[in-house]
Amino acid sequence: MTPRHLLALPFVLLATPVLAQDLTPAETAQVDAIVSDALAKTGVPSASIAIVRDGKIVLAKAYGKQSETLKDTSADRPYQIASISKQFTAAALLLLEDEGKLSLDDTVSKWLPGISGGDKIKLRQLLSHTSGLQDYWPQDYSFAAMAKATTPQGIVDRWAKKPLDFEPGAQWQYSNTAYVVAGMIVEKAAGKPLLAYLQEKIFKPLGMKAIDQDKAIGPAFPQGYGRYALGPVRPEKPSAPGWLYAAGELSMSAADLAKWDIARINRSLLPGDDWEAQETTVKLTDGTDTRYGLGVFVRNINGRVGIEHSGEAVGFISENVVYPKDKAAFVVLTNSWSAGAASQIAGKLAATFLPPPAKTASGDEAQAATKARVVFDQLRGGTLDRLLLTEDANYYFTPTAIADYRASLGPLGDPQSFTPRGGGTLRGGFVIRGYVIKYADRTLNLSTFFDPATGKIEQFLVTPSGQ
Repeated sequence: MTPRHLLALPFVLLATPVLAQDLTPAETAQVDAIVSDALAKTGVPSASIAIVRDGKIVLAKAYGKQSETLKDTSADRPYQIASISKQFTAAALLLLEDEGKLSLDDTVSKWLPGISGGDKIKLRQLLSHTSGLQDYWPQDYSFAAMAKATTPQGIVDRWAKKPLDFEPGAQWQYSNTAYVVAGMIVEKAAGKPLLAYLQEKIFKPLGMKAIDQDKAIGPAFPQGYGRYALGPVRPEKPSAPGWLYAAGELSMSAADLAKWDIARINRSLLPGDDWEAQETTVKLTDGTDTRYGLGVFVRNINGRVGIEHSGEAVGFISENVVYPKDKAAFVVLTNSWSAGAASQIAGKLAATFLPPPAKTASGDEAQAATKARVVFDQLRGGTLDRLLLTEDANYYFTPTAIADYRASLGPLGDPQSFTPRGGGTLRGGFVIRGYVIKYADRTLNLSTFFDPATGKIEQFLVTPSGQ
C-alpha cells in the first residue's frame, strides 16, 4: 500500500469548513475534489485554502493531516508562508517612505555600511531582485549551515559582502539576501523590529493574526514534511531560528492572508500609489521587463493579470494569487515541500471559478541533461558518484535519502522520456534547470541546480508532478 492510498481517505473526512455558505454545494464539492485529488497524487499531507470571490472570503477550509500530534484539522492554524512574506517587507518600506523616513531611491550604504555595492544599490533594487546581491538560500532543501541559529547580521556578513553577481539594475536574480538587508533597513528607519512595525501598520488594522515562523513550531502547529523522490513522507526537522527573517519570516492562516489580498483588491489600508508601485514591473537597464514589481510577480495567467508569489520554508510550500480586476484570490498553504500541490491546486481553483482561455506555454544544455540523467539512473540503482555533487548536495544525500530514492524509483524501471523544461536560469550563483520524467502511469519533476564554475550538481530533487 502506497502513502497516497493511506492519505487519500482522511482528506475529506478531516476537512473543516469556515465561511462556506457563499459557495453552492456543487462548488464546494468541486473544491473538495480538486484539493483531495492533488494531495492524494502528490503525497502532500495537508492543505489549507482560502477563496476570495467578489472581494470577500467565500471559503476557508483545511484538509488532511496537519501534524503528527494534532488530532483534528483546522483552517485557523498558521502555516509558514515563507517568501510570500516579501510583499509585506516591501509594503513596510513603502509605508516608511510615505512617512518621510526614507526614500526607495536611497542607497543601501546610507542605512547599512559594508554591503557590497552599497553605494550603488537603491532600496527599490533590493525589493525588485535587481541588486546583484547573491541569494543565500537558492536550494530547495535545508543546507548544513541551517542547522545552527543565525541572525540577519550573520546572513549579511556571509553573503551580502561577497562580490556582486552583476551591476545593480543589469539583471534580475531572486535574492533572499536582498530582503534580509531590506528588513534591517526597515528596523533602522522605523526604530522597532520589523514584525512589530508590520503588526502596527498592517496586521492589526486588517484583523490578521501573523506570527514569527520560528515560533510557529511545536505540537500546536502544522508540521512540515518532505520525502526523498517517491519515498515515504517524513516529518522535516525545522531549520534553526533566524534563517528567513524579512525574506520569509511569517506564519498565518489562509484566511488571514486572504484579508491582505482583499485589501489589495480594494486598494485599502495602503495608499493607492503604494499598491501601484508594488505591482508595477521593474525594467532592467537594457529595457527588459522583469515581470516582477516590489515583492510580487506580475503575471499573465491564462489571459488575466495575476499578482502572484509562492513561498517555501522547510517542509512547507504556499501559493498566493490575486486577480485584482476579477476581485478574486486563491490562497493555498501546504505542509510538504516535496511536491507542487500548492500551485496545482491554486491553478485548478482559478480555472474553476475564473474559467480561463486555453493555456499558453510560454549552451550546453545537452551536457547538463546527460549528467542529470546519469545521476537519476545512479539513484534508481542505489549508487551515487559523489564527485558529481557539490559539498551541500553531498550533505543532502544521506544514506536514508539514497535508500528512499532507490526504493521508490528503482521499481519504476526506465522512464519513457526524460525531457528538459526550458533553458537554464541563474539564481544564487547556480544555473537552475528542470526536467520532466514520464512513465506510462505517472510523471515526475526533477529540479537541478548546477555550479557553472565546476559543473557539479548543487540540487537534485525528484518530486511527483500530480499530473
